[in-house]
Amino acid sequence: MIALRRVTKLYGSVIGVNDVTLSLPQGAYGLIGPNGSGKSTLLNLMTGQLRPTLGEVRVFGDDPCNNPDVLRRLGVCPEQDSVYADVSGLEWVAYLLQLHGFGRREAWRLAADSLDRLGMASAMRRRMGSYSRGMRQRTKLAAALAHDPELLILDEPLNGLDPIGRHEVTVLLQEWIHRGRGLLLASHILHEVEAVTQSFLLICGGRLLASGSAEEVHALLAEIPNEIHFRTNDASRLARRLVEEKAAESFRFVGEDGLIVATRNPAVLYARLPQWLAGTGIEVRELRSTDESLQALFSALMRIHRGNA
Repeated sequence: MIALRRVTKLYGSVIGVNDVTLSLPQGAYGLIGPNGSGKSTLLNLMTGQLRPTLGEVRVFGDDPCNNPDVLRRLGVCPEQDSVYADVSGLEWVAYLLQLHGFGRREAWRLAADSLDRLGMASAMRRRMGSYSRGMRQRTKLAAALAHDPELLILDEPLNGLDPIGRHEVTVLLQEWIHRGRGLLLASHILHEVEAVTQSFLLICGGRLLASGSAEEVHALLAEIPNEIHFRTNDASRLARRLVEEKAAESFRFVGEDGLIVATRNPAVLYARLPQWLAGTGIEVRELRSTDESLQALFSALMRIHRGNA
């Protein structure tokens, strides 16, 4: 679906994307990174709006730059507002469809259908200058979906939407994926991506830090220093046992039954804990690691990138 080989994009002396190589088969992916990490530059390279300074970009096997055949197969929702204040949402979406080669009547029909699907039926004939930020976002999404593309490329698509709108768009994207269509969703909010797909790319400083499923990144992080939270019937004895097994570098007590253990090898601790506690009378009622969410995975990978692990 998308392939980049040794892609670098420079803005003068500033590096937007730095030596990125990746290959994405058909599927749904989240592109995660903080603001300024290079997400938008990477998406603009994939949609042909930028040319790489070095390297090669291919979408469906072809160069996307000035390539109408590739661009017809893409639905793009940019982060920035790209709407016109003095035309209606219906006129704007229909015009974009005509640029894709649809006849006027068909373009207006498809535009109305797409806007209705995004909850804009009652406002589609109003000037976009009167739209709220959430309504503008819905209109941009309608434009991305209207021509039924094979691949959606969305940059911060939930920005400006209220909780109901976020839920509705998330459900729409889940349905899109279930239809077997491609999706690349860029966001700096991890739970937005996690609600749609478990396959992700993490970017920071223009470099790709990790790619794959959450489970695969968990495996990559198995040797990273980590804190594990225990609830137990005997925190003192549990701490002593873990120190004896050289499984804890430090620990601290929390309340009457809580223990937080810092370890450099959580994978070993998880695997051997039942053996270590057998016959001791120590009960572990809850075990919770900070790397059990994408937020913690993101934080840990950022520490690696900065050389702080």
